[in-house]
Amino acid sequence: MRVIVTIQHPAHVHFYRNAIDILEDRGHDVFVFARENDLAVPLLREYGIPHEVLAGPQDSLLELAKVQATYEYRLFRRAREIDPDVMTAIGGVAVSHVAPLVGARSVVFVDNEGITSHRITTPFAHVVCTPARFGDHYGDKHVRYEGYQELAYLHPDRFDPSPDRLREHGVEPDERFSLLRFKKWDALHDVGEAGLSPAGKRRLVSLLDDYGEVYITSSDDLPSNLEQHRQPIPPHLVHDLLYYADFYAGDSATMATEAAVLGTPAVRVQSFADPETDMSNFVELEEEYGLLRSTADEEEAIDLVSRLVSDPTLAETWRRRRERLLEEKIDVASFVADVLVSQTRDGRRPRARAVGTSQ
Repeated sequence: MRVIVTIQHPAHVHFYRNAIDILEDRGHDVFVFARENDLAVPLLREYGIPHEVLAGPQDSLLELAKVQATYEYRLFRRAREIDPDVMTAIGGVAVSHVAPLVGARSVVFVDNEGITSHRITTPFAHVVCTPARFGDHYGDKHVRYEGYQELAYLHPDRFDPSPDRLREHGVEPDERFSLLRFKKWDALHDVGEAGLSPAGKRRLVSLLDDYGEVYITSSDDLPSNLEQHRQPIPPHLVHDLLYYADFYAGDSATMATEAAVLGTPAVRVQSFADPETDMSNFVELEEEYGLLRSTADEEEAIDLVSRLVSDPTLAETWRRRRERLLEEKIDVASFVADVLVSQTRDGRRPRARAVGTSQ
């Protein structure tokens, strides 16, 4: 069986890397294609995953359509040469368009409701996989699973954090520290949305600096007065840093979920976090498990951070909550591999570990 995997974001590398290992161990051929990214391609190299880069990064939202068209055309040409059985991606705009043209099945993973790009993806995809509580419905093609995309690489069966790896780069995991993530708002689903303001970033650093070291990971440029806080570790060790952190805050949705499933107390602040329309993952992590706090209001976020970091029972509370979550969620990497293997060209339905199809 031949499988094409496409990568557009660092989190996609983490999501697929264990599934790729599982597939290759079962004797399947996997071909990985990527768009150039400040972290995604370096991560592919770090993990030793053979890949081809089909398009460069966009410098602005205005260039996004041109880059996407170039990427899809080049992916089509390579897919026609490879003749894959299955093509897969997170989001999956290119995969859902190209797969039918080359006679392949497309398996798309999404976890963010209400995103405009889904309108040009899900109607063409053969299978759409989402977490179980996902609010949108895609009919018979929809497969739900008890987990989050981040559990494809942060489930205890897949992730073994190491304090020694951090010490090699000057981070002492036994000392108190916080991790902040600031993202660059240039993806297709970011149009019209926003995260922390420059002033808000400075206030968060100042607040958390009273409770230990503050490390920042950022896909956007840092102002000179925050550069001293840039985290000192290589990108592939960021989850070790996040696991041992006493606190996380930022405007990255992915890292907020990563913090939650690792049991690191977390506050997410971004305009997506409207209490009436927020995405199901964040609602479940907050209301069902109590592992995350989300808000679109910067002032409220800073107040939440202030109250949480001063709570002496915080770490133990989050540890117990994480244990419950892990009892109820699956190893998503195994699920991903099973779904892809099930999608032969005769169009059989995925059976492995699925909660069920949409009604």
